[in-house]
Amino acid sequence: MRRAARPGRAAAAGLLLAARAVAGLEPISVGIAIAAASALTGYLSYTDLFCRFAECCLEEQRLNASALKLELEEKLFGQHLATEVILKALTGFKNNKNPKKPLTLSLHGWAGTGKNFVSQIVAENLHSKGLKSNFVHLFVSTLHFPHEQQIKLYQDQLQGWIRGNVSACASSVFIFDEMDKLHPGIIDAIKPFLDYYEQVDGVSFRKAIFIFLRWPVAQRTDR
Repeated sequence: MRRAARPGRAAAAGLLLAARAVAGLEPISVGIAIAAASALTGYLSYTDLFCRFAECCLEEQRLNASALKLELEEKLFGQHLATEVILKALTGFKNNKNPKKPLTLSLHGWAGTGKNFVSQIVAENLHSKGLKSNFVHLFVSTLHFPHEQQIKLYQDQLQGWIRGNVSACASSVFIFDEMDKLHPGIIDAIKPFLDYYEQVDGVSFRKAIFIFLRWPVAQRTDR
């Protein structure tokens, strides 16, 4: 975006007077005045200013690998191998400006081993609001796809949701919990987005991340 032209002396004096005028106001008013002055002088772009007040999809934002490593080590107990694999996969993927396919992580383990906790940590390190982010999407098989007779509807809705959200934010994150309970038809609906395609229906999914959570096959007792 083209930088705004620098104001002349009169404009600069006006900004100085405005700064003096807001000196006695509440902090939020002062913050708004400073932001406005910064925007006028070209120090903040429109995007920078907007992203101070709303969540933005920053596709080129680098992963803070050190912070992720520290958080995994401090909060994930007895899972050193998982920490190394996850850190290596995420770091390599985020440092690649032109990945050939989306990143897929499949986390297996029974209840209490930290699958969901790890996905939460990963989400928070990719998008600051974590699971509450507009760019992180959580699906639970038994909650979102409960009726086998509606599989075709679920397939269409899921593909439309993934396509629409990746169009809005290429670095979107999709988390699928209870993959072992997911109908094969739903899995088939996801597959086209995971392969080595430059585009699917005009949309590139190569910067998206898909995380699949499931119980180990040997551990299931209700199937």
